[in-house]
Amino acid sequence: MKAISIALLLSLTAAFAGAGNALAADTDPACATASSLVSADFKLSQAATAIKNKQLTIAVIGSASSTLPDAKKAYPARLEEMLISKLPGVAVKVVARVKARESARESMPELRKLMAVEKPSIVIWQTGTVEAMRGIDPDTFRSTLEDGIEAAQEARSGIILMNMQYSPRTELMIAMPPYADAIRIIALQHEILLFDRLAIMRRWGELGTFDLNEVTKEMDTANRVHDCIGHLLGDLILEAAKLPASSENGIK
Repeated sequence: MKAISIALLLSLTAAFAGAGNALAADTDPACATASSLVSADFKLSQAATAIKNKQLTIAVIGSASSTLPDAKKAYPARLEEMLISKLPGVAVKVVARVKARESARESMPELRKLMAVEKPSIVIWQTGTVEAMRGIDPDTFRSTLEDGIEAAQEARSGIILMNMQYSPRTELMIAMPPYADAIRIIALQHEILLFDRLAIMRRWGELGTFDLNEVTKEMDTANRVHDCIGHLLGDLILEAAKLPASSENGIK
């Protein structure tokens, strides 16, 4: 097997792969170095209702940066496992519908279909990388985000926007800021949550938490990064649903 760049795997999978929350005791301690960047600025009322009703479905849609060769190691699976452990008695399901090299506009039909079929309480929409690589007009991108948010609201689903991944190599090759800014502005305007994956991974890289320049045959770094993303997302969802850090619900 040829050596692979973990940094490129984490930041280019989408195109080429086909308030500080308390972390669980068994979570990789490295995750905590970026937990201050995960803030529940807005409430996820749909998640709160779903948890109360003992059935929480989450849909992940976008390009293929949610995938790993071992699906059980990718962040959707890690998110599902984390929430199951935190929400005893609640039927938790995380479904992922992703496609490599697919822009936000191209994913809209699948987004609508997924909401109609699965009726998720939360949609996690990861986006921006393909637009940056193609140089799609940022105004067109913003318009697409507006359309997706409107579709989620019509389906009575909460939505979390997730921006692109960080790599010190690809940051020099791809103009990410206009698209990251668009995602942030849209999230603020619509008072919806942003999972700032770009800032989180940049923090890990700057602190040396993970070597995002590492070239190796192993998947350890990618697996650990996905595990942390899954746990941080879970923390965000629980906080935004306004569930206490410890309660009779069994949340620790």
